[in-house]
Parts: sequence; C-alpha cells; structure tokens
Amino acid sequence: MAKPVLELARQLIARPSVTPADAGCLELIAARLAPLGFVCERMDRSGVANLWARRGAAAPLLCLAGHTDVVPAGAADRWTSDPFRPEVRDGMLFGRGAADMKSSLAAFVVAVERFIAERPDHDGSIAFLLTSDEEGDAVDGTARVVEALRARSETIDFCIVGEPTCETVLGDTIKNGRRGSLSARLVIMGLQGHVAYPDKVRNPIHLFAPALAELVATTWDGGNEYFPPTSFQVSNIHAGTGAGNVVPGDLDIQFNFRFSTATTADALQSRVHALLDRHDLEYEIEWTLGGMPFLTPPGRLVAALGAAVGQVTGAAGRLSTSGGTSDGRFIAQICAQVAELGPVNATIHKVNESVAVADLEPLAEIYRLTLEQLLG
Repeated sequence: MAKPVLELARQLIARPSVTPADAGCLELIAARLAPLGFVCERMDRSGVANLWARRGAAAPLLCLAGHTDVVPAGAADRWTSDPFRPEVRDGMLFGRGAADMKSSLAAFVVAVERFIAERPDHDGSIAFLLTSDEEGDAVDGTARVVEALRARSETIDFCIVGEPTCETVLGDTIKNGRRGSLSARLVIMGLQGHVAYPDKVRNPIHLFAPALAELVATTWDGGNEYFPPTSFQVSNIHAGTGAGNVVPGDLDIQFNFRFSTATTADALQSRVHALLDRHDLEYEIEWTLGGMPFLTPPGRLVAALGAAVGQVTGAAGRLSTSGGTSDGRFIAQICAQVAELGPVNATIHKVNESVAVADLEPLAEIYRLTLEQLLG
C-alpha cells in the first residue's frame, strides 16, 4: 500500500538541513507544488532559505507554515541509526526532524495535492510559507517573509503552523496561541575588594539579593482564560574571579519572562526598572524581545481543525497556549487566525527523534479536511 506522506517525509529527513541550512528541502517541496498551479517565490535572506508559494488570488487565503531546518543531531553514535538516514523500526520513523517538523511538511504537501485533485476550483487561495531559520536565530526567516508580504499589502486569513503540538496521541492538542518571550541581561555594579575588608567593598551579590527575592515573589499578572500567569525565571547568574578571597566587582544575571496577553513587554520592563531603582541599585540592563504573545480565540479556523481532528482520530483537540515561541508570532502580525497542529512532540530535539508511521496519513487527512471546510 502506497504511503506518500511517509515517502516524502523520508526524502526530507535525508536532507541534513541543520539550521540555517535548507539542504534542498524547499526545492523538493516547490517541485511538488508548481505542477498544482502554485507560484513559487524564493525570498532568501542572508544565507536563509525562504519560500512563499501561492495558488490563486481570491480570498480567503489559507496558509500552511513551517520550517525545514532542524536542530543539530549531536553525537551520531548516540543514535540507534544515522539521524539523516531515515529508518522505520517498530512502527516509528526515526531521523532528525521526523517530528519537528518534516512529517508535518510532508503531510501538508500530500493533503494539498489530494484536496486540489478533488476540488480544482476550490474557493479562495492556498499558500505555503516555509523557512530554514526557525530553530536558530529566527531573524531572516518567517519574519522577513512577513515583512515582504506586509509591504505589498498581502494578508492571510487563516494559517496552520505544523509544529508538533500533540502530547500523547495525534490530535490531543491544538495550539491557538503562544506566550511572548522577554529576556534581559542585567549587570549589578559593586566594588571589588578583599573579603576581609567589608567596609571597603560593595558586594553586588548581597546588594541584589533582596531585589532578586522580590522579583521571584512578584505576581506579575493573573493570566486569563487562555494563558497562565506570566512567569519570571533566572537562567544564568555569575560573579567573582574564581578566587575565594575576592568580593566581585559586578554580578551578571540573565532572566526571562514568558508573558501573556494580560500584560505587555513595556509594562514588564517598567516594573523591573522601578523595582531595581527602589532597591537603590547601580545597574545596566539590556532587553531582548523574543516575540509577542498571540491568541486565536475560537472561530472558524479553530473550529475547522477541531472538527477535522475529531473526525479522523476521535480526539477532543484540547486548546493550549503552552510551550515556547513559534513562527506563529510573526505570522499573527498579518493574520488574525493562527493555529498550530502537528504530531506528538515526545522526542523532539532528542536523540532518536521519531514519529509514529501510523500517524502520518491521518495527519494529512486532518489537514485535507480542514482545507475542505475552509475553502471547499
């Protein structure tokens, strides 16, 4: 029995597209889309491969979005098989990118091929937005394509991102939003000196400790119907020369907020500055906004995905905004309805990454049914 999703997934996994490399994945996908009437436009930038492929000019426009790049495989000898030689064992397809997210890309392509074969004169338009810069810096990938589309007033009505959203079984989780990410590097200035002369030093660790306790204890917001409360986490903290008798001259801290639509990046920055000032600290701080939160309330896209999941798998398709950021944060700038659905994510970024072969054709069918409901 032919398994076209499996075959295309194999071909994609065999291309070692470690971020930001594409290794020919986009050419392979474009070669499948062009005969279907897609106009394939490369928007490469600074060594990053980007593809915008569109079929039709009418509204509504449904976009299928994802990335061809993968994280490094690490030591190959820790894998049971070569990470870039896809192998099926015990009903699982193994290889780097099997779950994140080359199986989704394969399912997208096969779903569109089947949908167009059945409904060549479908309503609206279909697009693919694919990049090789999602797992890395995410600067010259989807963000740049969105900029180009906005510049020519091209908007998207619905977007499905093929991220591996499911936790236990296919279809159990649909992401209808993501939290924002705000990071900072904070340097607290003190005065270095000998530990035996406390009157001649200002220990930045001691100075910062009360402020850190307050930062950790602060309730930043209460979240809302779709998001948990904003979280504050210290990821790195360092001071000292390595000598046990020297008080450090400064303290270097890195921290991150994962925040919801219940607050803003500007509000969080203002509150942090006010807290540090209240503790009379001498400091420097550099902020990095990794992404704004986005949310798609229940509507046509979420309903269509949920119905397709239920029809194919019987799963309820629980809505979630958990996890890290995704390229959905960029697409949401030009698209009011963005949702994510892909395979089970239990092995993503791990040694022996894999996806259940039995989930591949059902995933394509979920995508096809969603196309049918929105563009049929």
